[in-house]
Parts: sequence; C-alpha cells; structure tokens
Amino acid sequence: MRILLVEDDESLGEGIRTALRRAAYSVDWLRDGASALAAIGAGDLDLVVLDLGLPRLDGVELIRQARRSGASVPILVLSARERPSERTLGLDAGADDYLGKPFDTHELLARIRALLRRAGGRAAPLLALGALELDPATLEVRWRGRPVDLSRREFALLRVLLEQRGRPIGRESLQQRLYGWDEDVASNAVDVHVHALRKKLDPALIRTLRGIGYALDEPTARGEAQGQP
Repeated sequence: MRILLVEDDESLGEGIRTALRRAAYSVDWLRDGASALAAIGAGDLDLVVLDLGLPRLDGVELIRQARRSGASVPILVLSARERPSERTLGLDAGADDYLGKPFDTHELLARIRALLRRAGGRAAPLLALGALELDPATLEVRWRGRPVDLSRREFALLRVLLEQRGRPIGRESLQQRLYGWDEDVASNAVDVHVHALRKKLDPALIRTLRGIGYALDEPTARGEAQGQP
C-alpha cells in the first residue's frame, strides 16, 4: 500500500516514515503543501498522512483544493492545532480523520489500518481468502493454519493482492505500491517477490496474466474448475 507523508519537520517525518516502512507500507515523503497537492493529483496513492502547518500551501487549503479537484484518497491529518474549531476545520475541508500531536505510533498505525479498511469497503481487520489469512496489525500470515515467514516486501505484495483478490493488477502498479520514489528498483523486482510467495504458499495461488500482471485466486476453486486434484 502506498502512503504519501506530508510533514516539514525532519525529525518527526523521519520517525513516521520509518514506522510506516516497518509496517510494510511504501512511503513517499514530501515537505511542502504545493508539492503534495501535485502528488495527490497524479493519483496512485492509497492514503495521505498530512501535517497542517506546511510551507507553500497550508494543509487545510491543500485538502480543500484536492477534494475540489475530485481526489478521493483518504486523508489523515496530523496536527498540533488543538482547538476543536481547528480540528473541525480540517475535517469539514475533507479530511477523513484527525490525530493530534504528540501521538502514539501504534495509534497512528491503527488509524491508518481503519481508513484503509473503510476505503476498501470492508470491516473485518483480517484479510483472508480460503486457507490464507493476513493480519495487517501484527504483520502475520497463516497458510492452511501454519504461520509463514515473509519479508517486508513479500508481505506488502501479498496484502495488495488480497485487497484486490481476483482482480488483475499490473506490474507497474504493484511496483508503485511496494517501493517509494527514493528507492532503487530492479526491473524484475515484482516477479522475484511473486516467485518467493509462490514457493512459500502455493504455486497456484497467484495467477500470471501475460502482458498485464498478476491476480490472486483461491487455488481450490481454480483446481476444481480445471479438473485438477
């Protein structure tokens, strides 16, 4: 999942980015409102974590302009502005949630998970398909009842595939959700992670769509349809 972090405080921004990456999110970090508005307009984001006191364009005005232009990406506001009227201003401008500074990192991650669930139209905290279960909170994966040890990238890829279960996802889109702008990416990175997942889970679980990308299917259903054991 790809998150845009908009925070001009270097120390705080570095801490948030580190926490998000440890939670297997792809993070792009910008320090001013004008650049963030352009990034939101370009799309391909799953969520925005936004400070309000930004240079070049204030956070509240950024939200207003983003919503006016049709952007529907969930926005979580982080701000030291404590007065209820200021919180209301951000929410009424189009923000989806508001977390005051200072905050607990665990609460930040929980709110992010809740917003992503809401955006995906699901209420259950676990992502599941047949015998496959993924817990975004604990970063644990179970396949046929046993725990599976995945790297951070493998976990991130599986989470995206589960969110889109059955629907094809292009390699470029997957790459954008696994890597930030500032990271070097090998041309076959997604294919390597898919290969690793197939070895650790089930070769039939992830379907290759030539010229398109990949899709996650429940292997038992496909096997029965094709007369496989």
